[in-house]
Amino acid sequence: MTQFSKAQVQLAIFAMAVGSFAIGIGEFVIMGLLPDVAADFNTDTRQTGHLISLYALGVVIGAPLITILFARFPRKPMLLVLLLAFALGNFASASAESYPLLQVLRFLTGLPHGAYFGIACLVAADMVRKNQRGMAVTMVMMGLTVAILVGNPLATWLGQLIDWRTVYHTVGALGLLALVMILFVVPKHPNEKRTSARGEMKALQNPQVWLTLAIGAIGFGGMFAVLSYIAPTLINATGLAPHWIPVALLIYGIGSLAGSLVGGWAADRNLKLTIGGSLLWSAIVLAIFPLTLQSLWTVMPMVLLLGSAAALVPALQVRLMDVAGEAQTLAASLNHSAFNAANALGAWLGGLAIISPLSWQGTGWVGCALSIVGLLLFWITKKHSRKVPDIMSL
Repeated sequence: MTQFSKAQVQLAIFAMAVGSFAIGIGEFVIMGLLPDVAADFNTDTRQTGHLISLYALGVVIGAPLITILFARFPRKPMLLVLLLAFALGNFASASAESYPLLQVLRFLTGLPHGAYFGIACLVAADMVRKNQRGMAVTMVMMGLTVAILVGNPLATWLGQLIDWRTVYHTVGALGLLALVMILFVVPKHPNEKRTSARGEMKALQNPQVWLTLAIGAIGFGGMFAVLSYIAPTLINATGLAPHWIPVALLIYGIGSLAGSLVGGWAADRNLKLTIGGSLLWSAIVLAIFPLTLQSLWTVMPMVLLLGSAAALVPALQVRLMDVAGEAQTLAASLNHSAFNAANALGAWLGGLAIISPLSWQGTGWVGCALSIVGLLLFWITKKHSRKVPDIMSL
């Protein structure tokens, strides 16, 4: 491994985290602005929730497609191109004149998302020792966490104060800022391994890769079943005024920050316990959530605990690095496809729960069920890894 100075590592990770911050706001701010977008285009809030699923679908498709097509490209230039595409997508979204056009643009904006995170996490992991990978990944993803903690509440407030279009203009500008920072502070890796499309696709032949991805896609979908509709749930079920939504998102972000830090620290020490424990914890929190919707003072602590489910993210990223062999870029990108498949699945099932007799409380029950399925998949992954000697055990 090429040795980089501590300052080089810190600056590079910070620059990539700024990109994560921009992408995090771009992905999640719509959850706090669904009523505003719905009012602008005269659509139903539940229908507008499809924007969440379409962006997530763009991530799911874009991550493997971009990674395979551009497998031979150096990582740093790819980060720059991906951020440029993301920024342009947000500028275009801010100017959309119809709801169908906005749907198309949110899908297209999601395409570079997964590849960016996958490549950025690999760049960070390659700059540190093996036993520091979990924390390196966590720090890159910290931009996403800070977006949830601070960026999304502020962006939601900005959207309510001015309009949602201003938010997407701001996100585009942040993407360009991250591009400039990465251009100047992320060093070229002299020993960077070049792969081919065929080499990257070898990861798809490994059942452990698919099982790990399934854990993220289904198990983490439970959290998104609730988070995707957190604004209308708190307004309609708890009876809160709209100005409480940024506060709720801030509280969720605090929980997500704590969960990410604990998850990265724990993944470097006991990967098995971190993954299994995160899924079990999520199932418990989501099962209790519907019982707390009756008042502000009971639901807000649960929103905090809901955010702590983020502990699963760095653990699964490290797990994929262990089982992907030479196909590191594709596996890392697919991890974000999996989490956005979770976003799409959770938003879809959560929407079905809301229109069912379960109503707003149903998102928590659906989320709990998804976390339990994820826990079952984790158990299957453990069983399979014990039967295959050439795969690193959990």
